Amino acid sequence: MKIWPGIIAAALLAGCQNPQQDTLVDRGAYQLETLHQAQGADQRIRFLVMHYTAEDFHSSLKTLTDEHVSAHYLLPAHPQREHSKPTVYRLVPEAMRAWHAGTSAWRGRNNLNDTSIGIEIVNKGFTRSMLFTHWQPYTAEQIAVLIPLSSDIIQRYGIQPQDVVGHSDIAPQRKQDPGPLFPWRQLAQAGIGAWPDERDVQRLLAGRDRHAPVPMAPLLEKLARYGYAIDPLWDARQQRNVLAAFQMHFRPDDVRGEPDAESEAIVDALLVKYGAAR
Repeated sequence: MKIWPGIIAAALLAGCQNPQQDTLVDRGAYQLETLHQAQGADQRIRFLVMHYTAEDFHSSLKTLTDEHVSAHYLLPAHPQREHSKPTVYRLVPEAMRAWHAGTSAWRGRNNLNDTSIGIEIVNKGFTRSMLFTHWQPYTAEQIAVLIPLSSDIIQRYGIQPQDVVGHSDIAPQRKQDPGPLFPWRQLAQAGIGAWPDERDVQRLLAGRDRHAPVPMAPLLEKLARYGYAIDPLWDARQQRNVLAAFQMHFRPDDVRGEPDAESEAIVDALLVKYGAAR
């Protein structure tokens, strides 16, 4: 079969035009050329923040849908099932900013509302008696849904393990959620968030009694290297608050905010595994 030169030229011309045409996006009155992408850009969403609501479901839903505070997702204590699947409430699209973090800081970033996804989990938090603080446990149903929800978010945005945090991690002087009963270790085993290697913890503990006191100042410096915002002007109470936030996340059986050898070994192990904040 004879192929005419004019047909070959037309085909070559069309082939040259196709790559450019594929990068044009029609916007009605104008079009966008998307071939040239800037190098100086990164993902806006960098953090996943866990909260408890401190209210029941109906009060939580009312609070989170008024104009003062919001979160991207609300997870009931006992999610309803539709078509055999549990239901999570999306209150704010991920592309939009929610008002869940407030004044906050983590790993050198401030005002984390701008760069985070917030998940509110229905849980009343704690009640106090004369001698004890009683924390409400999370339900197995909640965690069974939280794991795939969090995994999806982490995968979409490439969130690093050390950037999956609690509200108390990013605002330790104001917040205690999600509290010491939040199953951080279970989540880490499912690929969600950071957790130290136990062998590293034992090696760095170096045979010390885990409750042996250590100096507060070097311990706070290590917390700052890991990601906590530390103010050198804090008083003793504020220093204990940030240490207690760390302990609620990584050593929940003792959250008094007392500087001890085990807390130091844990933060050292986290720095070994994940490195210091830049």
